[in-house]
Amino acid sequence: MRVGVLVSGTGTNLQALLDAQARGELAPATIAAVISNRPEVPALGRAAAAGVPAEVVDHRGLAREAFEDRLLARLAAHRADAVVLAGFMRVLTPHFVDRFPLRIVNTHPSLLPAFPGAHALEDALAHGVKLTGVTVHFVDASLDGGPIIAQAAVPVEDGDDAAALRARIQREEHRLLPRVVQRLAAGRLSCQGRHVIGIRAE
Repeated sequence: MRVGVLVSGTGTNLQALLDAQARGELAPATIAAVISNRPEVPALGRAAAAGVPAEVVDHRGLAREAFEDRLLARLAAHRADAVVLAGFMRVLTPHFVDRFPLRIVNTHPSLLPAFPGAHALEDALAHGVKLTGVTVHFVDASLDGGPIIAQAAVPVEDGDDAAALRARIQREEHRLLPRVVQRLAAGRLSCQGRHVIGIRAE
């Protein structure tokens, strides 16, 4: 399975995938290309350092569908079979999602369905929860509402701010995401309604 990775920033989840690939732990998945919607972000350098094709499809000045058409064209050029959103900060519409049914994977820094959206860490802290975590899920047309593949709990410690909590959540993201991608590529994930079979939530 050839995987296109979409990024917008530093690329720590991308690095986890690149490291897993270098260790031989991602096969039969291969990272075919990394595409950013923003130029000059660190994630592009991470891809280049690993010898993975890296390019920019800038969303600025484009209507949403036109931007997605350009993304789709570049993914097709790299023969991508699946897509991983690794810190990709654009909401994808059905126009894009329907081209990769149950083959787009995203990570989210909460135990969905709690705290969807772009401010999950801040929302968890504001609500005073004692436990949050990370969710790896399939992407559908809803906001962070696709079928859940795997989760890991992360305690909220006294004195946590968003940066401290994010660091612990990212460690779990970096552990879970490569496992999910490998199992997707190996055909070891299936979806029955909203229930994903084949990887134990933890």
